[in-house]
Amino acid sequence: MIVHIRGVLVEKSPARAVVEAAGVGYEIFIPISTYDKLPRVGENTMLLISHIVREDDEILFGFSTEDEREMFRLLLSVSGVGAKTAIQMLSAASLSELATAIAGGDVKRISSIKGVGKKTAGKVCVELKDRVNAFVFAASSSGAQNSSVAGDAVMALRALGFSDEASSKMVAEVLSSKTDADTVEKVVKLALASR
Repeated sequence: MIVHIRGVLVEKSPARAVVEAAGVGYEIFIPISTYDKLPRVGENTMLLISHIVREDDEILFGFSTEDEREMFRLLLSVSGVGAKTAIQMLSAASLSELATAIAGGDVKRISSIKGVGKKTAGKVCVELKDRVNAFVFAASSSGAQNSSVAGDAVMALRALGFSDEASSKMVAEVLSSKTDADTVEKVVKLALASR
């Protein structure tokens, strides 16, 4: 299996890239978040790969971060979600936004993504809601949002009687809106104040 490809970026579009490595051009399907991080055509790049082999085809899906690839694989684990739908979901929302919608059971938000019906969105929420909490925190851009502060804040809210889902959602909302929330105490106080 191909795990990553390093080479010269030959072509790029919001849906695909072609990387030449050792004289071979690899067509790689990508989400928009990866497209945004690609260098200019002609420059070197490296993409993490999810290599899907079918009876009649081999398809490469590329990602700029391990978190994107892991979310892609999680989405594929849901019955009814194919690779193209998973890429569409990753392109339609940021990683933390998608994870927050899944963790919060926001079927309406997920079914608003092209190619995802309400039934599939419901399955995604039910099957992945307990598996995406790390993405809610790890994928955010703020340096304060490290997973240990977020995880400890979620545990503190659980200890105060909030459900897993409510705790995760409250912490995600605080961390996405407050850049100065850099300690567990601050995150919990802000989460409780927003109730």
